[in-house]
Amino acid sequence: MLIANYPFATIDPSVGVVAVPDDRLWKLSEFSKSIKTVPAVVEFVDIAGLVKGASVGEGLGNKFLTNIRETDAIAEVVRIFEDDNIIHVANKVEPLSDIETINLELILADLQTVTKRLGNIGSDIKRGSKEAVIENGALEKLKVTLEAGKLANTLISPTFSVGGSTVSVGLDEKETVEVAKLCLNSKYVIVDAGIENELKDFEGNEKDEMREGLGTKTDGIDDLIKAGYDLLGLITYFTTGEDETRAWTIKNGWTAPLAGTAIHGDFKDKFVRAEVIEWNKLIEAGSYGMAREKGLVRTEGKEYIVKDGDVIEFKI
Repeated sequence: MLIANYPFATIDPSVGVVAVPDDRLWKLSEFSKSIKTVPAVVEFVDIAGLVKGASVGEGLGNKFLTNIRETDAIAEVVRIFEDDNIIHVANKVEPLSDIETINLELILADLQTVTKRLGNIGSDIKRGSKEAVIENGALEKLKVTLEAGKLANTLISPTFSVGGSTVSVGLDEKETVEVAKLCLNSKYVIVDAGIENELKDFEGNEKDEMREGLGTKTDGIDDLIKAGYDLLGLITYFTTGEDETRAWTIKNGWTAPLAGTAIHGDFKDKFVRAEVIEWNKLIEAGSYGMAREKGLVRTEGKEYIVKDGDVIEFKI
């Protein structure tokens, strides 16, 4: 991945796979004396920056918009620090203006897509397609929202903002609140880009020690991951044993058979039952055997809704 001090250093998307921070996983692994510990992961795609006029092809607009459609959520990364040595594409650091530009270009691009689809759906409606009628109604509502200058996420699409800062954040409290307001119903987190850059060549305990040496316990990446999970409605369940303890990511509200597909696609059809216990109750019991004796391990069927933090053993 190229990191350079000029606009559009990133042309092609750069993909990074990051382990999801979860203390529960490591406590379970220690409990089970697991040989292997496997965290859940989240995939971040670094896409070229968005500039004014992107919706009509300015900058890398068309390429950007093609790439962004393939993501599950959008994290708008805006700069909130002053540094004369780091170039800003607009030659000024105004995060409110940056967010307005991003949002406007997304609105215009979505409006183009909606208008084009509305123009093509007429033939399906004439053929009596009920699905087309429903889709047309949804598109008309979305068009009204977009024409009013509102983001599609006020109806359907997830997005959140990330402020990139150095150790000294360039916004005062009032300005930070204004940035948050402009994000509409989105979430926001602050990532310390300066510390992240300092630590990019370190791993594990050494990275933690270096971070503490710089006077902080976090660079904001963990907060970014957690915000993404919350935005997308994701939760984590665990499997644990001597061979392996692993975290599995699923959608909140999934039943046990569907949750099993995170492990293997066949689990949904072959599902018989699941033995379930909350992760903390398992650790407090001291062993699976004691947990069973105390009646803490439950047998659940196909209708069971998996909860965040469940430890599950699937029976197929």
